[in-house]
Amino acid sequence: MKLPQGYKFSGVPSGIKPKKNDVALIVSDVDAACAGAFTVNRAKAAPVLHAEKALPHAAIRAIVINSGNANALTGPSGMESVDIVVTETAKALGVPKTSVVSASTGVIGVRLPHDKIVTALPSLIANLTPEPDRAAEAIMTTDTVKKMASRVISVGDKPVTISAICKGSGMIAPQLATMIAVLVTDCAIDPAMLSRALLAATHETFDQLTVDQDMSTNDAVFAMANGLANNAKITAKGPHYDTFAAAVLDLLDELARDIAQDGEGATKRIDVIVKGAPDVASARDVAKSICGSPLVKTAIFGMDPNWGRILATVGARAGSQNYAMDPYKASVSVQGTLVYDGAPVPLDRTILKARMREPEVHIHVDLRGGTAEAKAYGCDLSYDYVKINADYTSLIVEKEDGGIGKDDKLQNYSPTFKRSLLVEALAYISRFRGRRCVIKYGGAAMTKESLKRSFCEDILLLHSIGLLPVVVHGGGPDITRALEKMGSHPEFIDGVRVTPASDLRVVEMVLTGSINTELVTQLNRHGGHAVGVSGKDAALLRAQKLVRDDGRDLGQVGELTEVNKGFLESLLSQGYIPVISPVGLGADGQSYNLNADVVAAGVAEALSADKLIYLSDVTGIVEKDELVSELGPKALRTMIDTGVVTGGMAIKAESILKALAGGVRAVHLIDGRTPHNVIAELFTDTGVGTIVRAEA
Repeated sequence: MKLPQGYKFSGVPSGIKPKKNDVALIVSDVDAACAGAFTVNRAKAAPVLHAEKALPHAAIRAIVINSGNANALTGPSGMESVDIVVTETAKALGVPKTSVVSASTGVIGVRLPHDKIVTALPSLIANLTPEPDRAAEAIMTTDTVKKMASRVISVGDKPVTISAICKGSGMIAPQLATMIAVLVTDCAIDPAMLSRALLAATHETFDQLTVDQDMSTNDAVFAMANGLANNAKITAKGPHYDTFAAAVLDLLDELARDIAQDGEGATKRIDVIVKGAPDVASARDVAKSICGSPLVKTAIFGMDPNWGRILATVGARAGSQNYAMDPYKASVSVQGTLVYDGAPVPLDRTILKARMREPEVHIHVDLRGGTAEAKAYGCDLSYDYVKINADYTSLIVEKEDGGIGKDDKLQNYSPTFKRSLLVEALAYISRFRGRRCVIKYGGAAMTKESLKRSFCEDILLLHSIGLLPVVVHGGGPDITRALEKMGSHPEFIDGVRVTPASDLRVVEMVLTGSINTELVTQLNRHGGHAVGVSGKDAALLRAQKLVRDDGRDLGQVGELTEVNKGFLESLLSQGYIPVISPVGLGADGQSYNLNADVVAAGVAEALSADKLIYLSDVTGIVEKDELVSELGPKALRTMIDTGVVTGGMAIKAESILKALAGGVRAVHLIDGRTPHNVIAELFTDTGVGTIVRAEA
């Protein structure tokens, strides 16, 4: 992420939350213009009340933010705590008290242990760095992933960078801030114009975002501009202001979508566009209402193309607000499929349900009653949302020192819930003990932090119940980024990366030195017994140069010739979880870049694995826009031969057929973009992706 000049960030644990970073500090090297957008909730938290009075301001130096405690509805002590935190932060930095503002997020109604924040200040300042990652982590509450974004623009002849971190997952409802965010830029801009740009962008983005229709007491968006880009200072509307404002709008739009994607318990983001409205205000209201409708949200969760709920919401808002709208004249599309056009449109619900498995669901409504248009972002309403919020404070324990802990033990749940959970789980656990399962880990599951964590949790759970997992990972996107940084431009032929000898060192560095090490560390950090191995270790993966029929040279790309079964058997017998980097060793002593799909199939065949699982960025095998839940090798071969399955999926399909022919009982192809899909696939009767079973 590109970062502006003159800012430093820090995030450390203070003890408000158990073990995790919970206090963040953002500091500008010089005085910065600062503006804010805040919740309209009348039960505003103490730091919001303080910051509202302080901003906009021409000379702000720092923002301090804590998570785990909202400092909201805490009486006079709340403002006292804010004053102490701001005063002590200013002293520690050697800046005026008026140049520091604060924010809080977390549990409402618990007095802020400000002494913990004050005690953490030396550590916060000592750990200041140009990288914002720890600060972004420290402001998280129920978020599952850090949210960061940046843009680089030209203002006049000067490059200007705008970056932001934010948090938000629950208590997200329209009307200004809807979460906590800090935008920093090196642009030179007047505080009033910075405020204008921020409020306008917030109105178009965060104000069109809803997760649960509940407005927080602590919403705050800050923007700091320190002028170190040395552009001609923006003091009025004009081309330079327009350029800056457009970049802020685009950046906040990305963050709004990220929040919707990460909504509490969400499995899908909902994007709604309403056009043909009589005016912008009504278009915005209807779009937000569709995103916020519990009936629409639950239909999306259940992949139910129930367009009637969408139009019912339109009609309800039109009637209650007296909008000049006629739902009967409208058209509605879901995932690009027209479902209503002045009357119901015949459609194949099975095909549309398959499309609604995607992690983003798009709803377009044309009211045909004007020219105004608006968009809104939201997410589905899942079982997990209810669990998260039903348990949120009942499981929170306030400690004597003012910090909080979470008591999430199973005994806190109802007997009925415990019985159903345990009976269902135990019925499956007995089936897996002692069985071998090879999992190919790739796609978005490798790049998104929350998906990395859920994958590791799944592997550790499977191992704990007696399954013997073996992980084979890819790393294509990371390799591409690393090569591009070094000035190399990757070439692909029929989906296969051409790997010159000069690039192979980078490939090995990324696969074995970076991805493999990180994955093993993640697993072992949470109690696993993972061991990382390159295909070259103990000659685990024997390979030879891949020669194409057309004679085109792919460089150091190899084909798998042999798997050292004995080495893997030894690791499994000792209770290890092998994590394999797909680099092979040739008889000529050369290293070869191997296709991870092919390696996973070869390893599964060598171990006579019961199951082979492919995690990728597709819902499974799709035919005529419909997910195929189950098929056999003959049907899959027909799909390959007739061109239904092509490209990279064809390579995967060929690997699946080879594995099945080699004795693997079943191969699962599932969407790695959905958390815990490995568990959902194995521990349910029908699964969530495509299963290819060996012929009986």
